[in-house]
Amino acid sequence: MEHEVIVQISNKIKSIRKEKNLTLQDIADRAGVTKGLISQIENSRTIPSLLVLIQIIQALEVDLDSFFAELSRYSQETKIIVQRKSDYERFEKEPASGYEYFRIFTKKMGQSTIDIVLLEIQPGSTRDFVQTEAFEYKFIISGSVKYVFRDQEIVLNAGDSLLFDGRLEHNPVNEGEVPVQMLVVYFFEQKR
Repeated sequence: MEHEVIVQISNKIKSIRKEKNLTLQDIADRAGVTKGLISQIENSRTIPSLLVLIQIIQALEVDLDSFFAELSRYSQETKIIVQRKSDYERFEKEPASGYEYFRIFTKKMGQSTIDIVLLEIQPGSTRDFVQTEAFEYKFIISGSVKYVFRDQEIVLNAGDSLLFDGRLEHNPVNEGEVPVQMLVVYFFEQKR
């Protein structure tokens, strides 16, 4: 399954759940799965089996045909894509306080999928090292951030950028007094 479709399904589940004012636990109970699994699915951390996906859609009380029909609408090819700031969707990539992610858009391009995200890191925020199955490009919009890798640390300021293999364990740290804002571009390669 292509990453673009996985992200669309994840976003759709989360969006419907929030529109209906349902908690993760509500959906988990209705679908007969764990709250943790629903969270992982909504944040594109795991791919549900077909049976679990159907159980979740039914727990959301949404018609299967309309759920998937709307997804296909988003995947139509277009030469120009406009995404308004008000449409950016906040999501949690990993459990960590002070790290706010906003998905701008995800698009299949040739043999890869590109996922563009706005990340804001509050001063003093901490988390564990993370890895991503993608190449990551970071452009620092404002503030200063220290990128900590297992064998080195790199300080980036507004206007600086960084490209690296996300499979390297990494952790961006804001040691300053103001929030850091950065544009993040994930390049997911198609697995063969």
